[in-house]
Amino acid sequence: MASEGASVTRYLQTAGLELGSWQVYIARCADGTLYTGIARDVERRIAEHNAGKGAAAHYTRARRPVVLVYQEAAADRSSASKREYRIKQLSRAEKLALVLASGGNRTIATIAP
Repeated sequence: MASEGASVTRYLQTAGLELGSWQVYIARCADGTLYTGIARDVERRIAEHNAGKGAAAHYTRARRPVVLVYQEAAADRSSASKREYRIKQLSRAEKLALVLASGGNRTIATIAP
């Protein structure tokens, strides 16, 4: 788990993102589905999803483990929520295209079908 957290931190740094700013993220669940959410600390949020307790989303509890595949910064919580809503309205194919276009091919090969 620690090495996954370190890789998320490295990903944030290479993407020019700050820990603590609002982020919109997409996680790939074990069943191949995609989950979109927002968080200030995406590394912590992914860990919560994988723990399956407390703050873990109902959706991800039965679909663990989840892996971060996409992340983008938002100016504030409101902007993050609006962007999350827009992403959730996209089709699966459009979400996958968004992930690939961002260069976020982190385990993207295992996202299909």
